[in-house]
Amino acid sequence: MKAAVLHAAGDLRIEERPDAPAPGPGEVRLRVTRAGLCGTDAGEYAAGPMMTPLKTRHPNSGVLGPVVLGHEFIGVVESTGPGGGRFGTGDRVAAGAGVWCGRCDWCERGQTNLCRSYWTYGLSADGGLTQLITVPEAMLHPVAPHVSDDNAVLAQPLAVGLHAVDRSRVRPGDVVVVHGAGAIGSFVIAGLRAAGAGAIVAVDIDDGRLETAGELGASVTVNANAADPLEAVRDLTGSAPADVTIEASGVPDGLSRVQRLTRRGGTILLVGLPKAQVSFTATDLILREIDVMTTVAHVCDRNLPAALDLLARHDLAPLLVERVVPLDRIVEDALVPMTGGSARGKILVDTQAGLS
Repeated sequence: MKAAVLHAAGDLRIEERPDAPAPGPGEVRLRVTRAGLCGTDAGEYAAGPMMTPLKTRHPNSGVLGPVVLGHEFIGVVESTGPGGGRFGTGDRVAAGAGVWCGRCDWCERGQTNLCRSYWTYGLSADGGLTQLITVPEAMLHPVAPHVSDDNAVLAQPLAVGLHAVDRSRVRPGDVVVVHGAGAIGSFVIAGLRAAGAGAIVAVDIDDGRLETAGELGASVTVNANAADPLEAVRDLTGSAPADVTIEASGVPDGLSRVQRLTRRGGTILLVGLPKAQVSFTATDLILREIDVMTTVAHVCDRNLPAALDLLARHDLAPLLVERVVPLDRIVEDALVPMTGGSARGKILVDTQAGLS
């Protein structure tokens, strides 16, 4: 089988790999039909390894070697291992990508994304940018027959957005600011709309992203280079800042930017991962009793089915997907544009196209 293998920063190769192993107890082998690329994948390609080890132990040979990327993927079940039963051959499924133990304190509390031994396909071990993969059936959920592959593969990043919405504690009718309308910000906006937020203000410096944010459900869009977001929020509320602000850009001063947009007793949720030290005014947060929350990944059993349900009702692919590329063109047609800043939307990979 073919796979996209990261050897070093700037060195990703399409290579022949042994077929994925036969599934063991509680596992299934998938024929991967679509994989999505995100900023993490682009970062690993451009400057890695950061999260991804360049050597992992491969299941067939036990030999240490470079890693196959890809943590957003869907596929069709080819075979199942003993002790399964949730899926049968031919079923279409979406993968949550993260693996949890189910036994530690965090798993018992339902916080499987914080599992003591949590790891992720495509980051911690060989992932879905390949033609075949064997994974635990526990992290898979069924895809409705009418949902296209291009739409279904958005389930994993949308689940991350839905978990963020859960963590924000947004209530119906709340005024919410999403600071950063890029990849994760877009999925957060879709989740906020589904959760019944009263008004959503999307803030970015890219007019194309803001246009997409409006189509996803943002009530107001603000280019921060041209207008003050606080004035836009006050136009909605009458005078007060927002009930909830979500920092999804990852810029180092993102917290301080959204802090001024948050009302007394409001909530700030940090989603984007800053690459430098973060600064903020703690005294202001304390005196205005503003809660600062964080979020990471998703709770697979709760957020992935919710994401697939939302995608079954709303086809987000036409709004978010820029193009689908074959696996053998992933560097030239996907990762290079993403790292160079010319990609305008989500890029998907057809892992079966053009390869024998």
